[in-house]
Amino acid sequence: MSALVPQFALDIWNSLPPVVQNLTVITTQIMVVTICVILTVAFSTYFERKIIGYMQGRIGPNRVGPWGLLQPFADVIKLLIKEVIVPSRSNRFLFVIAPLLSIVPALATWAVVPLHPTFVIADINAGLLYVLALTSVGVYGVILAGWATNSKYAFLGAMRSAAQIVAYEIAMGFALVGVLMAGGSLNLGDIVRAQAGGVSQWFLLPLLPLFLVYWISGVAETNRAPFDVAEGESEIVAGFHVEYSGVAFAVFFLAEYANMVLISALTSIFFLGGWASPFEGWTFLGEGSLLREPSFFWLAVKIAFFMFTFFWLRATFPRYRYDQIMRLGWKVFIPVTIIWIAVEGFMAWMRWGPWSGLTG
Repeated sequence: MSALVPQFALDIWNSLPPVVQNLTVITTQIMVVTICVILTVAFSTYFERKIIGYMQGRIGPNRVGPWGLLQPFADVIKLLIKEVIVPSRSNRFLFVIAPLLSIVPALATWAVVPLHPTFVIADINAGLLYVLALTSVGVYGVILAGWATNSKYAFLGAMRSAAQIVAYEIAMGFALVGVLMAGGSLNLGDIVRAQAGGVSQWFLLPLLPLFLVYWISGVAETNRAPFDVAEGESEIVAGFHVEYSGVAFAVFFLAEYANMVLISALTSIFFLGGWASPFEGWTFLGEGSLLREPSFFWLAVKIAFFMFTFFWLRATFPRYRYDQIMRLGWKVFIPVTIIWIAVEGFMAWMRWGPWSGLTG
């Protein structure tokens, strides 16, 4: 790599103080990850319409650009040039700040997400707590959006979303307690490394109930179908963002899809080995085989699978009733996670599953 950089550029770089060098590297990493997430969000909207269209016997976007690939950019331009209308009796400050409270945690959480064995922006030991903290903050954007607009429909959508997120946040937290017990660390990179050795070592099988709880709770947390009662257009129009337009609405839209990508990445890291190859334990492939090597490619494949599942659920299931959603969160998921944490304790005592290598 250094051979491709002119010598004068290397001299300038080496003359900079170490603090400036570190700041430059971290800023570059943040920009790269943020731009990649935003582009992923943009094309997720395209693939969602294509996939659902295919499932329902429709064509999907096919007019803007070849095969409709420029449709996401047309949508962005449309939203950018639309007027942002602030209701006259709304709380203007909270109305403006609410979309930011939704999008900032969705992007900031990527700071601790390991994308490769050698690439993570902030390799902190309390990464799991950081993830829990930021994913919990995102609900404030939804609640404040419903409150600030001074609209009964928006307020009702915000209250629905608040109750729903509280219920499923508890279930997700208990599920991550199980991951912490199996991985033995709060560091996300250590959790991935604890699953090294192939599919048989992933936490998917020993923590299968927690995996299902975490994934379904993630769908509910992102207000996606069939848990999208916060945006139930049949009874409360567009829910908490009914009064938003233009860029403000686009930020809410971006936050929803960014959270989908984030939940897909976290599920892959916690239960499917993250960057680890599913063929890691296949010795007949030979030493040094690319199929056995850990890579960002494997993490991207797993994220794409879970994103496809998001779209599949939307095309398949009708919207659940609100009482059904609350019953599932409080009476099913939370008891299941508590019971399985006790089962994990027994497995650790018996040295089964992820604890089979422990001694003493």
